[in-house]
Amino acid sequence: MLPELLPRPAPIGPDEYRQRREALMAQLPPNAAMLIPGASLVTRSHDSEYRFRQQSDFYYLTGLQEPDGLLVLLPGRAEGSSVVFCQDRDPTLEAWTGRRLGAGGVEQQLGIDQAFENAQRDVQLAALLDGRALLYAPLDNPEATSLLEEALAQAQAGVRRGKPALKGWLDCRPLIHEMRLFKSPAEIALLRHAAAISAQAHVRAMHTCRAGLHEYQLQAELEHAFMWQGASGPAYSTIVGGGANACVLHYIENSDALEAGALVLIDAGAEFDLYAGDITRTFPVSGRFSDAQRALYQVVLEAQERAVNAVAPGATLADIHQGVVHDLTKGLIDLGLLEGEVQARIDDESYRRFYLHSTSHWLGLDVHDVGTYRLDENTPRPLAPGMVLTIEPGLYIPCDDDIPTAYRGIGIRIEDNVVVTALGGEVITGGVPKQVEAIEQLMAK
Repeated sequence: MLPELLPRPAPIGPDEYRQRREALMAQLPPNAAMLIPGASLVTRSHDSEYRFRQQSDFYYLTGLQEPDGLLVLLPGRAEGSSVVFCQDRDPTLEAWTGRRLGAGGVEQQLGIDQAFENAQRDVQLAALLDGRALLYAPLDNPEATSLLEEALAQAQAGVRRGKPALKGWLDCRPLIHEMRLFKSPAEIALLRHAAAISAQAHVRAMHTCRAGLHEYQLQAELEHAFMWQGASGPAYSTIVGGGANACVLHYIENSDALEAGALVLIDAGAEFDLYAGDITRTFPVSGRFSDAQRALYQVVLEAQERAVNAVAPGATLADIHQGVVHDLTKGLIDLGLLEGEVQARIDDESYRRFYLHSTSHWLGLDVHDVGTYRLDENTPRPLAPGMVLTIEPGLYIPCDDDIPTAYRGIGIRIEDNVVVTALGGEVITGGVPKQVEAIEQLMAK
């Protein structure tokens, strides 16, 4: 049976992109400019390219989905403060690769003040930056660095003709990333949809799973469900780890057969309008947990549920993580995988043999989304409404001789996506079960 089609949310409109640009420019000093390149096509092999994916900061400020764009922000410019350079209209190339917006389309459809095709970029960009005293750009971007160096050379030549000197340049990423950390209602709607698609796909994988299938076959079920709902595909490389493969945190080979009696860990999420879902579930290949699997799973589940309940304005990810570490360490001691007092095992970091990663990360246009986790070196950032994050504790038990046989090679992670609201945390990935009984009942069907 084909999955039910989910209602699609409205796309983000030109007005919101304009508001973002205006809010960003309001933070710039007088007579500054900002340069933000978009992404280019990346060669896959010979003359074929990977599927195009726009650079997230550029998309956040423009909504443009074409390669080789450049956004220039020029506060106070009479002819318009936002300028985009875009691909040239070329009927021959467009017959092969699809219609391009061109300068007119960028202005009309995206609400950009002024647009030029890339054939005009060298001449027009020099004129736009003429006299600007301070430039902002993403300093990790080679194209941006090259543009800055060219602008400096032109400014130095202009000084000899009596024009103002270019004082230097600064990184624009901290300004943009602080804005991106707080999601608008339209963004949260897209994240909800990506989460719903992702949850539906995980349910489909649970229904499909059985011993003898391969990990890649569950991957195929997941990614089919993503694209059936209009997602562009996975938001990151899909992880399907059966048995001990689940103990490899970023296992993406997905090549082994699924064995009866083992667990399988799936970490997968859909990307919809560039916004990411990110769900992890762990469940028994044959549909029922063994006693040891259930006991270890309950430790992770209870830690995850308490962490989700701790999400609220004013809480910090550092405190939530420490709560998870406490719960997992206590569980490991109760099961005989660690010995001694809970705090002693936390202090000597013995738990890190079984829990190697953090509990949370931001979620948005990037699956590990931008935004700082600390206000300064000593101050964790408090959560606030509009933030979106993951909660994903896990335990990964090595196949070592000192480990009781029943627990060897078990990897368990449980991950949900949570929106911070004024009232607390709202889980948007509840469409796929995580309670032991609910998983077993679903798989029995």
